[in-house]
Amino acid sequence: MCGICGIVDHKGSLATRDRVLAMADRLSHRGPDDQGVYLSSPSTPRSALGHRRLSIIDLSPLGHQPMANEDESAWIVLNGEIYNYKDLRKELEGKGHQFRSHTDTETVMHLYEEYGEECVKYLRGMFAFAIWDEKKKTLFAARDRAGKKPFLYFKEGSVFCFASEFASILESGLIRKEIEPVSIDQYLTFGYIPSPRTIYKGIMKLPPAHTLLLRGGEVTIKRYWDLDYSKKIIISEEDASNELIRLLEDAVKIRLYSDVPLGAFLSGGIDSSAIVALMSRIGSGAVKTFSIGFTEKAYDELKFARMVAERFNTDHNELIVKPDALKVLPLLVERYGEPYADSSCVPTYYLCNQTRKYVTVALNGDGGDELFAGYERYQAMLISERYRKIPSLMRRGIKGLVSLLPDSINQKNKLRRFKRFFDGIDMPFAPRYLRWIGLMSDGLKADIYSRDFKTVTQNSDPSDPLKPYLGLYPSQGVLDPVLSADTHTYLPDDLLVKVDIASMANSLEARSPFLDHKVMEFAASLPPEFKMKNLVKKYILKKALHGIIPDENIYRSKMGFGVPVGDWFRGELKELLTDTLLSDKCAGRGYFDDIAVEMMVSDHIEGRRDYTYQLWALLMLELWHEKFIG
Repeated sequence: MCGICGIVDHKGSLATRDRVLAMADRLSHRGPDDQGVYLSSPSTPRSALGHRRLSIIDLSPLGHQPMANEDESAWIVLNGEIYNYKDLRKELEGKGHQFRSHTDTETVMHLYEEYGEECVKYLRGMFAFAIWDEKKKTLFAARDRAGKKPFLYFKEGSVFCFASEFASILESGLIRKEIEPVSIDQYLTFGYIPSPRTIYKGIMKLPPAHTLLLRGGEVTIKRYWDLDYSKKIIISEEDASNELIRLLEDAVKIRLYSDVPLGAFLSGGIDSSAIVALMSRIGSGAVKTFSIGFTEKAYDELKFARMVAERFNTDHNELIVKPDALKVLPLLVERYGEPYADSSCVPTYYLCNQTRKYVTVALNGDGGDELFAGYERYQAMLISERYRKIPSLMRRGIKGLVSLLPDSINQKNKLRRFKRFFDGIDMPFAPRYLRWIGLMSDGLKADIYSRDFKTVTQNSDPSDPLKPYLGLYPSQGVLDPVLSADTHTYLPDDLLVKVDIASMANSLEARSPFLDHKVMEFAASLPPEFKMKNLVKKYILKKALHGIIPDENIYRSKMGFGVPVGDWFRGELKELLTDTLLSDKCAGRGYFDDIAVEMMVSDHIEGRRDYTYQLWALLMLELWHEKFIG
C-alpha cells in the first residue's frame, strides 16, 4: 500500500525530479517506509514518477519503487496489493521472465511486458498503477475493479499529471485551482462528488475498472470489466449458500498473506463478523480484532462486536471514544482534498488510528450491503413499487394521513424515516431513488442557493450519475438497478474513499474480501429474490452464515457507523458551526443565500428542525475552501 504520483511533459521541461519529489513528499503518510523517484531520458516526452512505500510484502530494498523491468525500458509505480501475484509469477517464469524480488509490483511489470494493456484483466486485487514505457513513449495506468485505490489525473497542453491524493497533484504547481460549480451541486446532492468529476476543473478521477493510455499527448480511457446483472444462474438456495461461503473463504484466505502484523475491523454487523469468522477458520492463531464504541448508546455497537470476539476467541481490542472533531477535522479536510460530507469519516479515522497501533493490515466487511441488499432503501424501493399499484384515490388518502404525523429531530427516529419514505413515493424511478439517498433535495437547494449560483448550475441534473445504472436491467425489477447504481457510485466514491483516506492517513492497509471480483460477479449473478426475500435484507448471506456466526449478529438491526453530529452542533461544535457558516468569508463565496443558511443554523440549534447532514455538508465545504482556496 503506497502513494504514487508522476508527470509526463511532451515538451520536457516540467517533468523534473524536484517537482515529483515534492509531490511524493505530500504522500508520506501513505508510505512512510521508503520513497523513490524515476526520471526518464532527456528526450521528449519526458516522464518523472514518484513513489512512497508502505512495506507489506517483501520488506527488503528489492521492493523499492519506481521499479523497472530487466532492461529498464519500462518503469512502474503501484499502490495496492495483487493477491494472486504468486500464481501469476509462476506462469510468467514459465514463459521465460526473470524476477529479482518477491513483490507483486514486479509481477505486474512482467505481466505488462507479456500482455500489454490486457495485463490488467489477469489481476486479482486492489490497485492503482502507472507504467512508463520508454520505448513506446506511453504512460499506461489502471484502477482496480471495485475502486479501492484512487487515481487522480490532470491533462492540459503538453502536461499530464497524476497522483493518489489531491494535495500531491496540487503540489506540482501545474494546476490552476478553478472550482467546478456542477461538482458543488452534485456534492450537495450526494455528500460526495461522483466520478469522474472532482471539485476542480481539469482534475479528473479515473473511474474504477478503467485503464488510461497517454500516447502522443492524447488520453484514452477504456473500461476493462463490469458487473452484469442480466445473466442469472439457476441454483438452489442451499447450493448458493455453500458457493458464497466457498468464495468468501477463498477471498479471505488470499488476503491473509502479509509480511507484517494483520488483523480485522469488527463492528459486530453481519459483514465484519463474517470476515472474522472465516479468518478464524483459516488462520492458526487468534485473530486480532478492533472495535470502537461511543458513550451515546444509540451509536454504540460494542456489545455485538464482543459476541463475535468471544465466539471466536479473538485478541480483541476496544476503544471507547468521544471524538474530538475540532482536533481531527483539519487533518481530514486536508487528506480528502475535496469536499466530503460522510460524517462517519470521523469514527473511521479513529478506528484506523487505534488499529494501526497493533497491526499494519486490517480486513473489513466493506461491500456486503451493496452486493447483497443491506440497506433500508432497497426495501423502500420494493415497497414503493407495490404501493404505486394501489388506486390513486387511496394513495392520496394514505399520504394525507402520513402528513399529519409529527416531525422528529432525532436522526434515528423511525417515524422520521417513514415520512421521508412517503415524500418521494410518487416520484418517477430515478428521482425517487435520488430523493431517498440524497443529502439535499432540489427544493432545499432552491431555498439556499444564491441567485448567481442557481444560474450557473441551472443545467445540472443531479441524477445524471445514477441514470446509466438505474435504467439497466428492466426485466429484473427494481433491486438490481439500484444495487448497480450504488456499486458504481456510492460504494467507490463515498465508502471506499472514506476507508482509503482514513486508513492511509494512519499508514494502515485495509483489505475487503467482499470486494473480490469473483465474489462480486457471483452476487450479481444471483436472482434478486436471493438478496431480498419477503423484504428480508441480505437473505442469502444470512442463510449462508447461519450457524457460523451468532444469530444475534445475523438478525440484529443495522445501525450504521455514525456519530451524533446533530447533538454536537447544539453542543461542542456549535461555535465552530456558527463561526464558519455565518462568517463574512463564507458569505463571500457567492454560493448561498446568507439569510437562508442563517435560518438553517438557527432552526437546528434551537431544535425546530434537524439539518444535521445538510449543515455537516456545508461545514465541510467551507472548511475545504479555507484550507485549499483561502
